[in-house]
Amino acid sequence: MMDIENIFKDYWPILLIGIWFLYKKWNTQRVVQLLPELRKKGAVVIDVRSKSEFAQSNAQGSINIPLNELESSLNKIPKNSPIILCCASGTRSGMAKSILFKNGFKDVHNVGSWTNLI
Repeated sequence: MMDIENIFKDYWPILLIGIWFLYKKWNTQRVVQLLPELRKKGAVVIDVRSKSEFAQSNAQGSINIPLNELESSLNKIPKNSPIILCCASGTRSGMAKSILFKNGFKDVHNVGSWTNLI
């Protein structure tokens, strides 16, 4: 019979991946619950998917700034408004959140998939 120490030693990468996905799900739900309040505060919704992805479908009222253009477009984003980021799955919007924090934006939220805004 395997003991807990050996199970953890052998399966820790799988456990960490599971914890990461649980965190992403929890955080997405938290941001979705904040959406009404953020919208009342004048939040700007930025979809960081490619232009072609955005053209196929998007959340009403969102603006498209592809991730690879984000740093060169920072002057288009208000620093005094909450920012809601989205993409297809939450990965690119997570990277965008890091870029915005690095550049002095404070009130930034990753909602994950743009479909969470509907």
